[in-house]
Amino acid sequence: MSQSPFEQRSLDAAVADAEAAVLEFDGARAWLRAVLGGSVGPVGPVGPFGAEVWVLDPALEWVVLVKHAVRGMVPPGGGVEPGECPREGAARELAEEAGLRPRLLERPAAVAVRSFLPGLPVTLSLSYAAIGDPEQPLIAEVGQPVTWIPLDQGWDSCFPEDVLRIREYVKLLRSGSAVW
Repeated sequence: MSQSPFEQRSLDAAVADAEAAVLEFDGARAWLRAVLGGSVGPVGPVGPFGAEVWVLDPALEWVVLVKHAVRGMVPPGGGVEPGECPREGAARELAEEAGLRPRLLERPAAVAVRSFLPGLPVTLSLSYAAIGDPEQPLIAEVGQPVTWIPLDQGWDSCFPEDVLRIREYVKLLRSGSAVW
């Protein structure tokens, strides 16, 4: 079965961003290569994709998190819509969930493989990063409060590894190993 150019654009962008990501978790690149042979598009074994944004303050000490009803505190993000590139989906979700529209850093922060809700299959998850202004008001979606959380404290999440992953990325930003 062939893909439409609309679907192919999403898949191509996801593959390119997965390869370019600063950090890799869960064997994501190998997982992606393994499932691509049977994929017919972004909805199937590879998708729908997940995309989120790690919004950090300029001092790299705080991160924006959304309180999700099931997943707990998580970076703003969600599912990438059909035909949408993961970077576009991440930016859209950030605007919807936090009212923020900062420029996403050029290189994706991380690629991982995870299930976003109990019972759902694992999928490719791309994390992007942005530097936000803590003085800019956060505008939450109904029922999903959004706030700045210090990176030196943990938070309750169904993804407890997130705090360590974001801290690892921040360490690379501070060292100059990851490009702003």
